[in-house]
Formats: sequence, C-alpha cells, structure tokens
Amino acid sequence: MSFSHGASETVHLLEQMTPDFIPPTAWPPNSSDLNPVHYAVWGIMQKIKDVGASTDCGGMEWEQLGQHVIDNVIRQWRRRLGGCVDADGGQFEHSL
Repeated sequence: MSFSHGASETVHLLEQMTPDFIPPTAWPPNSSDLNPVHYAVWGIMQKIKDVGASTDCGGMEWEQLGQHVIDNVIRQWRRRLGGCVDADGGQFEHSL
C-alpha cells in the first residue's frame, strides 16, 4: 500500500502514540458491500424526490430514515461482515 509523504508520517506517529492503532495494511478493503451508507442508506435517500427541499431542511432526510431503519442496517452489517470473513474477503453478497 502506498501513501503520500504526509500520510506515512501520520501513520508512523499514530503507531508510536496509539498502542491500539491498526496500520493501514490491516484495514479492510473499501467495500461497498460492507459500507452501510452504500448498501442501505443511500438507496433510501435516493427516494427523496425533492433533493433541493431536503437539503434546505437541514438534514430532514435523516429524520425520514427513522431509528428502526438504522438498527436494521446495523444488524445487517454484522451478517455482511460474517459473510466477508467466511469468503476470505472475496465475493459474499450472494450468500446473504
């Protein structure tokens, strides 16, 4: 994994100063299958018809989601993470 000069200095500092720091080489890939915003929330937000009005309402789109939707997304994430581990980081969405 390559980093810009500044990023590598930041990683080095975090490794020295933060005992539990997980280095970028151990970070999971940027997978939309594991990102709740991609697999659940974004689809709901796209259904809001009047984008201009929702933007002007100061976050009203989040209010429309409701806590139960967020709770379901979190439960689904745990199942997705397990599927990813079972597939050794490979394709897993078909097995959910």
